[in-house]
Amino acid sequence: MQYVAAFILSFVFVLISIPMVRKWAIRIDFVDKPRPDNERKLHKEPVPLMAGIALFGGFAISYISFMNAGTWKMAAVLIGALLVLGIGLLDDWYKVSRREFPALPKMLVQLAAALIVYMAGIRFSGFSNPFNDQYILLPDWLQLVLTLLWIFGVTTVINFTDGMDGLAGSLATISAVTLFIVAMAQGQSDSAIMAISLVGVGIGYLRYNKPPARVYMGDSGATFLGFILAIIALDGAFKQATLLSLFVPILALGVPIFDNIFVVIRRMLRGQPIYEADATQIHYRLLSSGLNQQQVLLVLCLISLCLSLSSIILMLLPV
Repeated sequence: MQYVAAFILSFVFVLISIPMVRKWAIRIDFVDKPRPDNERKLHKEPVPLMAGIALFGGFAISYISFMNAGTWKMAAVLIGALLVLGIGLLDDWYKVSRREFPALPKMLVQLAAALIVYMAGIRFSGFSNPFNDQYILLPDWLQLVLTLLWIFGVTTVINFTDGMDGLAGSLATISAVTLFIVAMAQGQSDSAIMAISLVGVGIGYLRYNKPPARVYMGDSGATFLGFILAIIALDGAFKQATLLSLFVPILALGVPIFDNIFVVIRRMLRGQPIYEADATQIHYRLLSSGLNQQQVLLVLCLISLCLSLSSIILMLLPV
């Protein structure tokens, strides 16, 4: 019942708070305005850009209410999430003002947030050898590097996916459902609470973000979702993982991960900066092929569901 309650609490909070945040954003002109000169701006009317605050609030209240982890661990997750949310809001404000926020400060803050989580004990520590069931504990320096890379990477790819109405919210919610199922199957209640709270947040947000969107989460919300998804995987699917099951969270987050690996490689081959925004993500490519936004959303959600089902099957394999 606590999982049902955690879902309902986060869902209802987001459902109620987004209209209030939306009015506030309109009042202070914190809106994403359409730009005919920018091929990545698909909307035709100004859209409020502060839903990330409601997403954080919905997750935080559910997390605090139902999580049984230690105080330091809970504080680390929330402090890290606040840092990511805050720097994302600053980035969004620069975009609203038609300015570019430097990538380096944003990256450093996100890495600092990941470091706080690592210091609280949420980390990739090793994996079980599938041949003799011996647990291979990685050196501390490698644990640190892999943990920071994973959190920063997932935070970034979810943000890069947020380029079309309903897309980032849908993919993040599908991934959260998958990680919830994995956590339940492995008896990991902490990860399950985080995942089901994120599911409630995602579904509540999609009520207002489905095409045509009435509100956007912005970089603040997208990076927050990616940050929490990365933590759920570290605290759940990656914990005591076998060599084969290491691919479970990677498949659960498959669409944003594989798409952005392709985008990064393409930008590197062309000599472009990795962080330079363009229209090379898969949703833009599908739109340019002739599909409309609803069709693109359906196609990518179906691919995400297939990858998520594959990850669950992989988790159930006796390897």
